[in-house]
Amino acid sequence: MPEHFRALVVILVLAGVVFFMARRPAVDLIPRNDFTRRRNLWFALTILAFISQSFWVYAAVLVVVLTIARKRERNPATLFFFLLFLIPPASAQVPGFGVINYFIDLNYVRLLSLCVLLPAFFSLRRQSDTLVFGRTWPDKLIAANLILTSVLLLRETTVTDMLRQTFYLFTDVFLPYYVASRALKNLSDFKDALLGFVLAAMVMSLIGMFEFARSWLLYSALIGAMGMHWEMSSYLNRGGLLRASVTTGQAIALGLVISTAIGFYLFLQESVRSKMQRRLGALLLAGGLFAPLSRGPWIGAAAMLMMYIATGRQAFKRLMLLALAGVLALPLLAIVPGGQKVLDLLPFIGSVDVDNITYRQRLFDNAIIVIQRNPLFGSFDYRNTPEMQSMIQGEGIIDIVNTYIGVALSFGLVGLTLFVAFFATVLLGIRKAMRSFPKDDETRRLGRALLATLVGILVTIVTVSSITIIPVVYWSVAGLGVAYIQMTRRLKHTSTAVAASAHLQLR
Repeated sequence: MPEHFRALVVILVLAGVVFFMARRPAVDLIPRNDFTRRRNLWFALTILAFISQSFWVYAAVLVVVLTIARKRERNPATLFFFLLFLIPPASAQVPGFGVINYFIDLNYVRLLSLCVLLPAFFSLRRQSDTLVFGRTWPDKLIAANLILTSVLLLRETTVTDMLRQTFYLFTDVFLPYYVASRALKNLSDFKDALLGFVLAAMVMSLIGMFEFARSWLLYSALIGAMGMHWEMSSYLNRGGLLRASVTTGQAIALGLVISTAIGFYLFLQESVRSKMQRRLGALLLAGGLFAPLSRGPWIGAAAMLMMYIATGRQAFKRLMLLALAGVLALPLLAIVPGGQKVLDLLPFIGSVDVDNITYRQRLFDNAIIVIQRNPLFGSFDYRNTPEMQSMIQGEGIIDIVNTYIGVALSFGLVGLTLFVAFFATVLLGIRKAMRSFPKDDETRRLGRALLATLVGILVTIVTVSSITIIPVVYWSVAGLGVAYIQMTRRLKHTSTAVAASAHLQLR
């Protein structure tokens, strides 16, 4: 039996276990029919991918299936999140048929965006209660960021390629942000969308744990079986252990996805009635976070957890207890079987791959020198500078393992300012919005989870460039933050109007 068919059997069994265990807690949050329909769709599209033998055959059928599925979905953001990590986002070129070399690079995520988010974009624009784009500061900043990026692309490439890259910005950045920021109008919408992301991450968690335990990347053979090549689908090890990547192509990308799901789970778990199921869900996501052996997402998850605790009740006491638990866990790990191996993997403490930390320090120092030469708008040939050439690794690549440095090198301090300012306005907006509600209020808890999740992501991308699925995740989560800000404004406006009406009646 070909490897990808054997992998399919394993994937279906593991996913079946997750969906079976998640069925009861899921119906505490969403209607049972929605869960069943999405689960069946996940299985159907996964099987189709493995038996299609061609990306183009899969793409053709996928368009038809998603067109039908979209019409049955009330929340397009949920459908997008639930299917976002279904297969690896390896690209295939749409041929130019002699007119041009090729039209675009098409991958699964881009196709999902065109089939689900683009129709939602047009539908949302027509709705009277949808906020017009450009009314908020995050809208203005992301628009400025996209325009600057498109214009600066002309320095290095042709007009045709600039248009192509602008199209990618529309599908990969604008559409995820716009739909996430406009499609969710109330708490039930948020629960639906966040659950879609968490369920997808739980499936990835169990598959990732299997990959880690069996040293077998289950989706690597699928790329070749579909007639594509993807440099991201290679085996990576740390401390003699395989780093799981599932459909993300990179272990650190998988770690970021799972840590994001943990942030969402902090909010969702309160709506699950069974404490045992809550704990099982948390353990599954924790295992999924460990399986990639990626220290950046571990640090990001720790920052996220601290932020969530810091914005709740008895923050100081709980933070001290968390710190104490961390301190006590270190000597305990040193004496339990296998604990020393875990300690060796920890950032700043362990002895495994310490050269990665040194590399990041050198990258920062050299990048500062390069940025100073073109401080305002950066340069697209920065990799050819002596400082960057000295960073070439054994694989023959220069790995810009810091998203902020990557933005500054390519688009200068102007681009970096727009990038940071965008996320800063979203964070400040969430923080301001959630403070209008009592600490035990469900709306405030949602704000705490979104704030903590975004903080965790922003910490994590200090350790990784914006590869594979990572940009789609952070632009989408920022969009959720904007949707939350708008929802709280509507709630406050409604409560004010009700209070005013009651006051008039009393008079």
